[in-house]
Amino acid sequence: MNTQWNRRHFLGSAAGIGAGAVIAGCTAGGSPSTPARSREAVRDENSLRGHHDWGLGRRGDDRAIEGYTDRVSVLPGETFRLFVSTTGRTFRAEAFRMGWYGGAQARRVWKSGDLPGRRQPVPDAAGETRTVSAAEWRPSTRISTGGWPEGSYLIRLTADSGDQRYVPVTVRSRSAAGKVVLMNAVTTWQAYNTWGGRSLYQGPDGKGDYDGRSLAVSCDRPYDHNGARLFLVYEQPAIALAESLGLPLAYTTNMDLDADLGLLARARAVISLGHDEYWTPAMRHRVTAARDRGTNVAFLGANACFRRIRMESTAHGDRRLVVCYKTDWKRDPWYGRDDAGVTTDWREPPRADPENSLTGTLYESNGTSAVYTVAEPGHWLFAGTGATRSTRIPNLVGTEYDRVTGDAHTPRPIEIIAHSPLKCRGVRSYQDSAYYTAESGAGVFNTGTMRWVESLKGDGAHGIPPSSARFTRRVTANLLRAFAQGPAGRRHSARDNLARYDPFPSNAISLHHDLW
Repeated sequence: MNTQWNRRHFLGSAAGIGAGAVIAGCTAGGSPSTPARSREAVRDENSLRGHHDWGLGRRGDDRAIEGYTDRVSVLPGETFRLFVSTTGRTFRAEAFRMGWYGGAQARRVWKSGDLPGRRQPVPDAAGETRTVSAAEWRPSTRISTGGWPEGSYLIRLTADSGDQRYVPVTVRSRSAAGKVVLMNAVTTWQAYNTWGGRSLYQGPDGKGDYDGRSLAVSCDRPYDHNGARLFLVYEQPAIALAESLGLPLAYTTNMDLDADLGLLARARAVISLGHDEYWTPAMRHRVTAARDRGTNVAFLGANACFRRIRMESTAHGDRRLVVCYKTDWKRDPWYGRDDAGVTTDWREPPRADPENSLTGTLYESNGTSAVYTVAEPGHWLFAGTGATRSTRIPNLVGTEYDRVTGDAHTPRPIEIIAHSPLKCRGVRSYQDSAYYTAESGAGVFNTGTMRWVESLKGDGAHGIPPSSARFTRRVTANLLRAFAQGPAGRRHSARDNLARYDPFPSNAISLHHDLW
């Protein structure tokens, strides 16, 4: 993947929604109650010189260099171990904090000297869950995060051959109070990680080998591809935008959310980034409880909170094993003992609890590519975009999408602000972007399309016109600024328009039911 995308285009767009802009009735600086020190910390950090050269120059062969950490996240100043396998005699490691930095989007905060390389084995899958774990690898070095600001980081490994890979790690925030929380979807990264030949989707014979898939996947192994594929596609562009706005930000992972009951205490908002599919009951309960206390929630993708999972321990610590039996849920050892914890889709037996009670929209299907169609151009989220009822953005809907069904789980009042006709698996349906408000005053927004965060780059991926990035950046900036002010429903209460769009209260694709 080429991470060095069009910074000039992004910078020009960010300038248009910069510190002096007034959006949706609030200034970029926020209300007087916004924690000024937190805002200043973000702005001061991003005023530092960034490093444009943070991408990968050459991936090389799959085993040329790869690694993982024994901690998904650490608090500032804590240490973690780095485990590396390489065919090189030596390698180097560099840590880049992801942000804005005047358009560079990363700053190098640490680098190693030359470290001895060693090739370490790819283990076989083990046990009834067919889990691949590299926990027996020898550690290569221990890294201290002393002086590292809170944030999302990429460790770039470079072998003496020049081959490179990433290893992600989060330096999480000690407190979310008064801040917008950006949450890395580590459980979903691992679900799709095929390193060692298996993921929660496929076995060693590829995508057709569903029966050979893992039923539990371990964090004790490298990520496949470039080492940070899902982070770079679905999270990094949103992080760059959020940091460019100078808002008070906090960082965490969804695994930390599972562990820490008070993690979201007094947070202004929690942001689920572009692909956040795998949630434990504790994750869902804590985000729902935060919403009910007035914390805003945004889902910048589709298919969020779709799979119910369980976190278990590995050789390197607690909550490093992602368990999801999916369609084999009757084989889950918890079945019949604690059905609320059985790992399958949230909407399926044995304890169905569809996700739209939190997300507002319901995941319907994949894969499609469709025109994003603005339905309510006067909505506050579209302020400053120039959107009209004729606004159409090619290919912004895809490859997975959500729809408002209007069933008994749908929160009210809810506003459908984009309503996009599409065809998926031969069935005519719709994609929806929707905003609802809770009794607490919290606002909840769901883009309903997995390509939203990707589109922020403006690189033309999937045939999305690069110019449309100005639209999605402006909407996202409107959202983040408003959500940083506190309960958005107090200023922007949802005006229920569900009846206008004649919702179909079931999954149209699974029922082969054309909606238009």
